[in-house]
Amino acid sequence: MPTAIAIRKVDGKPGQVYYPLEHLQLPEPSPKDNDVVIRVTAAALNHRDLFIRQHLYPGTTFGVPLLADGCGVVTSTGTSPAAKSWLGKRVILNPGTGWKSAPEGPEDAKGYAILGGTKANPVGTLAESVCVDASEIEEAPAHLSGIEAAALLLTGLTAWRAFYTKSGNALPGRNILITGIGGGVALMALLFASAAGCNVFVTSGSEEKLKRAREMGAQGGVSYKAEGWEKKLLEQLPSDRKFLDAIIDGAGGDVAGGVIVSYGMTLGPQMPFLMGAVLKNIEVRGSTMGSRKEFADMVEFVKTKQLRPVVSRVVHGLDNIDGIDGLFEDMKKGSQFGKLVVEIAKDGETSKL
Repeated sequence: MPTAIAIRKVDGKPGQVYYPLEHLQLPEPSPKDNDVVIRVTAAALNHRDLFIRQHLYPGTTFGVPLLADGCGVVTSTGTSPAAKSWLGKRVILNPGTGWKSAPEGPEDAKGYAILGGTKANPVGTLAESVCVDASEIEEAPAHLSGIEAAALLLTGLTAWRAFYTKSGNALPGRNILITGIGGGVALMALLFASAAGCNVFVTSGSEEKLKRAREMGAQGGVSYKAEGWEKKLLEQLPSDRKFLDAIIDGAGGDVAGGVIVSYGMTLGPQMPFLMGAVLKNIEVRGSTMGSRKEFADMVEFVKTKQLRPVVSRVVHGLDNIDGIDGLFEDMKKGSQFGKLVVEIAKDGETSKL
């Protein structure tokens, strides 16, 4: 029977509890006509997984494998020709279902169902194998390792929609500010914007993260802890374009200028929108993960531009719960620069559990 990792229920209030990890034994997959069974080789963490362990995420439940990001090899399929065509291929999973292509949001009346750890979707990628509909997978980019491919998915999709779909400024020469560099979405937004020919600037509380972002292609960056950081940022902008066209923001802090695309509120603030912002024609646009079409477009762009997600740290094996807990601790402390990944099995191997 395939093994997976989920959270175990213990007493505690949301926000105060921290659910421990436990192993699950799952039934052998029984694919329907258009299903594929994937032997998972790597799975990656997102902030939602930490929120699930703290019972701060909608629909948190027990007995459902964690994680939404996964790469693996198709080992068996249903009877349909579409499903059979995937046999033996290395694939990545669309991290959510119920949203095909509508620009405004999910078409499914039940809403968007993200993989991993909630009542919305029974599939999670922190498992030896998963069974999904063949329409929800893409071939993994050939230039990426399994670990890198797993690191691409949820954060790549979120960054793609925020930058390409929502900002309206995915154009050469535009000035893009990305806040909180070091997290997975922010780093993917940096890769996308740089590849699109934008002038990219970043903020962080860490000088080391600012340095690494410049090495990745950012034209400049400032510490948000510094007094008057906004003026320091403006001084770095090109002389012929001394304004920001868009801000890709995942923290909800004190930012202003251009189009502000907010994909997260890790600081949990109230964002005042004053008349001065109105007079500058500043817009605030909320952004979520993205549709199946946006996922395919994002993967194709990564293939074309040969982009590589940044991986912060990898631990090996589903039997290594202490190591996986350590990845969660990295996320708690905010010490990571890039994605945190569990290598479940190397290509060509089975899980060691």
